[in-house]
Amino acid sequence: ENVFHIPHIIAAVVYSVLGFILLVIAFFVLDLISPGHLWNDIVKEKNTALGILVGSIIISLGIIIASAIHG
Repeated sequence: ENVFHIPHIIAAVVYSVLGFILLVIAFFVLDLISPGHLWNDIVKEKNTALGILVGSIIISLGIIIASAIHG
């Protein structure tokens, strides 16, 4: 019996790419609605608290997107 079913692998890749795209879009929306530029504040100004906040938001959105895709 073949363990790797091609349709399941294709579906997993498609849903992974879709989830990643949604997370990137969510980051840009978060950057638009927040004052200043998140990436500059985190990387150039080394704002650790903001990095932790954005990281927790991304993890939360990832859980929500994964459960929405999974059903």
